[in-house]
Amino acid sequence: MRRCAIALLGQRARRRWLHLIVGGALFMPFWMVGSVVVGALLDAGGLFTGSLTVQFGAYAVGLPLVAVAALFPLARPMSVAAARALCGVPADGLADGPARGREAKARTAGWFTLHLGAGALISGATLALPPFAVSVLALPFSSALRESEVGRLWGLDRPWWSWAAIPAGILMLIALAAVAAATGALLARQAPRLLGPSPADRLAAAERRAAEAESRNRLARELHDSVGHALSAVTLQAGAARRVLDGGDGADLEFVREALTAIEETTRRTVGELDWVLGLLRRDEDAGEGPGPGPGLDALEALVRGAGPKVALTVSGDLGPVPEALSRETYRIVQEGLTNAARHAGGEPVAVRLDARSEELEITMENPLPARPPAVRPNGGRGLRGVTERARLLGGTAEAGPADGVWRLAVRIPR
Repeated sequence: MRRCAIALLGQRARRRWLHLIVGGALFMPFWMVGSVVVGALLDAGGLFTGSLTVQFGAYAVGLPLVAVAALFPLARPMSVAAARALCGVPADGLADGPARGREAKARTAGWFTLHLGAGALISGATLALPPFAVSVLALPFSSALRESEVGRLWGLDRPWWSWAAIPAGILMLIALAAVAAATGALLARQAPRLLGPSPADRLAAAERRAAEAESRNRLARELHDSVGHALSAVTLQAGAARRVLDGGDGADLEFVREALTAIEETTRRTVGELDWVLGLLRRDEDAGEGPGPGPGLDALEALVRGAGPKVALTVSGDLGPVPEALSRETYRIVQEGLTNAARHAGGEPVAVRLDARSEELEITMENPLPARPPAVRPNGGRGLRGVTERARLLGGTAEAGPADGVWRLAVRIPR
């Protein structure tokens, strides 16, 4: 008994009933247009006539108009929002955005017609049946009601109503709740079929997920490059300062001061870049937007200065007309190259040369091979692979390897 009551009047059933009433309210303008058309054809003499023929004729005329209205872009987003909120349909079973394609529009039109058509019938019954049921329940206690014009019109003046009125009134209310619950359940069952994603929607969703994954991978690469370079530079500077201080009273305090200043600048800049990247992740930006502007070629001097006194930068050519994206990626390539040198050069001096030609940018980084190879990192790293990936994405090339006692990294990128 309790289970039946919950099924008929529980929270889910009430929400679905409300969903049907919303559909009935949306159907009203179409019904009014149908009333005008049918009333004019039948010469019924008025818009709000009590003729059942006109009312059901208006209903029949309104349904095709509803199907046409469902072709507007707002129809599916509005229907999906209502189905999720009131029908209890899982969000992943429904499509997002306007319907695209003939099949998706046809299914949306079917849903809109079903929702508004069924909602109009249930709304009409909800408005008319409860007052009538209450009147029936009052029959045994009101002779005036039985003998009234309305009572005689509906046959309520017959003797057997005196004992059948109360059960009949209760059954009417139960039947209304049962029909509303069954209709709401039918709509909830049909919602994924009619409002679910089409193959085009699934393809678009897959493309969005791929773009989001690409954007997050790009953010991870930015985070790795900036923080990895900073940690390597700080480690190199701190180690050099410690070795100088270990020299005793003859220590070069000016060198130590420069190293500490470089550590301070590097960490401050890295914290800013880290805040920027984490801010993008927190905002969960659209995949198409991608990361915002980062440091470019104008920040190369600060980058090299933060890498330590043993790193020298030489720039030739005009960097003015370099596009912003190319400038940003070139900065990242130099940053990754310096990170790689800090890990593997063993403290040897590093020469960075940037040649800006009319058709390409050439980045060259050289350092003498260390006398003793550095320890291998247990988890490896992106290193030169990241440089190669960036160069390839920009249509360029990257070459790295030892030659004549020098490790050389050469990157060429078309402008």
